[in-house]
Amino acid sequence: MKLNKNLLVSLLLLTVVAALYRIVPRPVNFAPQIAMALFAGAVIKDKVWAFAVPILSMLISDLLYQVLYMNGVTDIPGFYEGQWQNYILFAGMTTIGFFIKKIKVLNVLVASITAPTVFFIFSNFVVWAGWQGTRGLNRPKTFEGLLLCYNDALPFYLNSVYACMFFSALFFGTYVLLRKRKEQRDSLKAFQIS
Repeated sequence: MKLNKNLLVSLLLLTVVAALYRIVPRPVNFAPQIAMALFAGAVIKDKVWAFAVPILSMLISDLLYQVLYMNGVTDIPGFYEGQWQNYILFAGMTTIGFFIKKIKVLNVLVASITAPTVFFIFSNFVVWAGWQGTRGLNRPKTFEGLLLCYNDALPFYLNSVYACMFFSALFFGTYVLLRKRKEQRDSLKAFQIS
């Protein structure tokens, strides 16, 4: 996939729309960023852009959250301790997208379940193992404490899986449909020329 002007504009528009979606009222953790990371990893051949698209979307929405927080509109801060770890984890979600070699329903479905599951496991481990204070609900640094931390996060996990499946179907489905439409137009043009 070559980054031409139309593609670049489309990616930037997708990034901004996903960032705006993340700050509107919606079910908790029902956001497009993990699906966007999978899509970017699978479709964008330029690795810099593949990592940049979901990270940029997160950064924009975090900036918007911070502005809303500073103005008393929300009690969710845009920036918080350990946030850099989430950015690293989102980069990891992009690498999962690299493993989608062929865009098929089963491949996208497996990745759409795998990515939020990996994110859940690692992000909650980091929360549990991190600083005391506001992170990890002060769960003890024992195996039981880790399990308590995972249990605390379970209500958020399913929405992440559902969101990833929904937005992956939307992103990959739209991509496949547009690609087929372009192939049909190109074959019609070739037919008309001959």
